[in-house]
Amino acid sequence: MGGNGKHRWKFSFHRSSNHPPKEFTCPISGSLMSDPVVVASGQTFERLAVQLCKDLNFSPKLDDGTRPDFSTLIPNLAIKTTILHWCDNARTQHPRPPDYASLQRLVLEQKENDRVRVSEMELLNAVADLPPVIFSHAATELGPRVNHFNSGSSSEQESVIIPSSPGTPLPLTIRPTCFSSSSSSSCEIEIENPNTPASEEEEGLLKKLKSNEVFEQEEGVIALRKITRNKEDARVSLCTPRVLLALRGLIASRYGVVQVNAVASLVNLSLEKQNKVKIVRSGFVPFLIDVLKGGLGESQEHAAGALFSLALDDDNKMAIGVLGALHPLMHALRAESERTRHDSALALYHLSLVQSNRMKLVKLGVVPTLLSMVVAGNLASRVLLILCNLAVCTEGRTAMLDANAVEILVSLLRGNELDSEATRENCVAALYALSHRSLRFKGLAKEARVAEVLKEIEETGTERAREKARKVLHMLRTVGDGDGDEIDEFYDSAGLTRNRYRAGAARNSDNLVNTTTF
Repeated sequence: MGGNGKHRWKFSFHRSSNHPPKEFTCPISGSLMSDPVVVASGQTFERLAVQLCKDLNFSPKLDDGTRPDFSTLIPNLAIKTTILHWCDNARTQHPRPPDYASLQRLVLEQKENDRVRVSEMELLNAVADLPPVIFSHAATELGPRVNHFNSGSSSEQESVIIPSSPGTPLPLTIRPTCFSSSSSSSCEIEIENPNTPASEEEEGLLKKLKSNEVFEQEEGVIALRKITRNKEDARVSLCTPRVLLALRGLIASRYGVVQVNAVASLVNLSLEKQNKVKIVRSGFVPFLIDVLKGGLGESQEHAAGALFSLALDDDNKMAIGVLGALHPLMHALRAESERTRHDSALALYHLSLVQSNRMKLVKLGVVPTLLSMVVAGNLASRVLLILCNLAVCTEGRTAMLDANAVEILVSLLRGNELDSEATRENCVAALYALSHRSLRFKGLAKEARVAEVLKEIEETGTERAREKARKVLHMLRTVGDGDGDEIDEFYDSAGLTRNRYRAGAARNSDNLVNTTTF
């Protein structure tokens, strides 16, 4: 930079060569911005900070008392250039991208503090023009738990079977019918109204849950688990901010009886549709992740079940991924407990229905692991469905093709080593997913002699398998650069429609929405 430039910067920032001007720091992180963006309300923030706030449905209160509008992000190249010039003149390092985990914790802390500060009237004023939230959940009935690994046996465990209903949103739809981004604040009013009087039953439970005596904590979580196991109305009435706050602390308990029953109680509470978003926004996901990583065996089973149950709600999928659940769930696929493996696979299937989580899984390098599990016959049917979801995005398809997925899938089909017709169908569906918009697939398929295997399936497979085999063969004949089908069209034509496994309507051993009370 010339002499004039040096003089100009020294004049502007002579006040402090070590501390950046306030306009160069993110109002959320307080750090020098590496990737500044202008939001719709005019302020400038670090991009990652804005994305975390959006993922967690949080709008921080700024120093001037306003709350920013994060609906639109525009790169602020002018301020970025100015920040870099300031760094050069101040002889300091250029700002580095913020640490994801640290910034995530900071945003969560700000959100928690904001909940304490904001009064009920402020919340009501903030959402006065928003439509009311209408919660709709299905009636439940008790029935025997379905053993997904041995259809010929049954268990004495109790399960909740959710019958399909016109008013019940499908857990696999692209957009939820009862929640939306515009109604999230209204939902938080219901969650956080501190003036709602507690019932006698709630007061009795809270007294034990908040006790300093471990034996009283044990009595409290055991009672809560028992009450919420069978009573739908209790699951709704007891999912209050007070109970959730007390329960959250007990999930982190190092006393086995307390932890096991606390997580099991949370699973029961999460069965109600209107509770799912409440629970995630109350900060339970990091605690469940910790249990999944290092809790007792039974606690891990319940933690996987809770994440699966919470992942059924579309408004939770992105948040659960952002909070770091994907990697622990992948690790849990190899847990000793069959139930932990089963529910972790179901959680990953539902979480991978959204693009952000698909990208995270691909970046974690999960594709070779998932393919090896299919070859080994470990949860093959479930894992194939996860792979089908990953193949929806270009990065996922590329990773699968790089990992020799075509040859692996064809070998499994040719060897008749798959454990069920459902697994066979999902294997063909995975091949179809790989063929979507992929010229590279055509060459790999020719080398693996895919056509021979699929022609046999056309003749001997189930109706769904035959249909998908025909579509793959059609792709091999016609695939080209002009293929413009959208993601939803792929799901429909592959027989993997997002509403296929609607509540209570799933068939055979592939019921992906059955959730059990504990």
